Amino acid sequence: MKLKSFSKINLSLRVLNKLKNGMHNIETNSTLVALSDEIEIRKNKRDKIIFTGKFKDQINLKKNTVKDTVQLLKRNKIIKGFHKIIVKKNIPVYAGLGGGTSNSCSIAKYFFNKRINKKMINIFEEKIGSDFRLFLNKNTFQKKIKKVFKTKNNINSYVLIIFPNINCETKRIYKMVKNFSRPSSNIYNKKINRKKFIEILKKDHNDLQELVEKKYPKIFQLILSISEQKGCIFSRMTGSGSACYGVFKSKKTANFAITKLKRKYPKYWCVVTKTI
Repeated sequence: MKLKSFSKINLSLRVLNKLKNGMHNIETNSTLVALSDEIEIRKNKRDKIIFTGKFKDQINLKKNTVKDTVQLLKRNKIIKGFHKIIVKKNIPVYAGLGGGTSNSCSIAKYFFNKRINKKMINIFEEKIGSDFRLFLNKNTFQKKIKKVFKTKNNINSYVLIIFPNINCETKRIYKMVKNFSRPSSNIYNKKINRKKFIEILKKDHNDLQELVEKKYPKIFQLILSISEQKGCIFSRMTGSGSACYGVFKSKKTANFAITKLKRKYPKYWCVVTKTI
């Protein structure tokens, strides 16, 4: 069986407070985009996990979300027998695009026949990552760490993503958070007209972006460069970084922008994709 494991971008992100367990309450709008890892699952004589693709060398073979997911599924008697799992890593690692969690969610949905029960979702959130629920639907609004809503709010746009080859480990970035934001006054979990939704997002922000920009000034310059491109509606860092993106008016303007930015940043990885 072959699966597509989609990446996500955070359209907004506010860090609300820190919980007693060390986790952070966040408010975020996220959307899945067509950039994906490719996963092949087939029965085997023994369990075997193989990583291929451009970003395979960034994977810790002893400890990774795919291995942890298989162990969780076996421990809870969801998987029977042995399997060979091949993951082609097309999504940059430690980039804020959620590739590892997406891999976990895609594999879990496959063995659960797409319907994961609430008990297991809670287990995956605890063991894999608090962003696990963001990959259960195409568009989500996370009001608090345990309050995640499926929404119909889709920016329905082409997105230019650039990864500046800086590994931003999520835990390390969140340790830098000293100040917190108030929740947005917008009712993001309700249906909003697309044009109005985009206008609201333009005025919102990512709390982690300023912290990463201070640590890595080239992130600030990259986001500025994206925002200056013709047809760019708004630009931002996704998640804890370091991948940055621009939302564009059309495929044509996004492709024109990537051509220009490839010349300016020849060593950075970049792609034009679309929300799904």
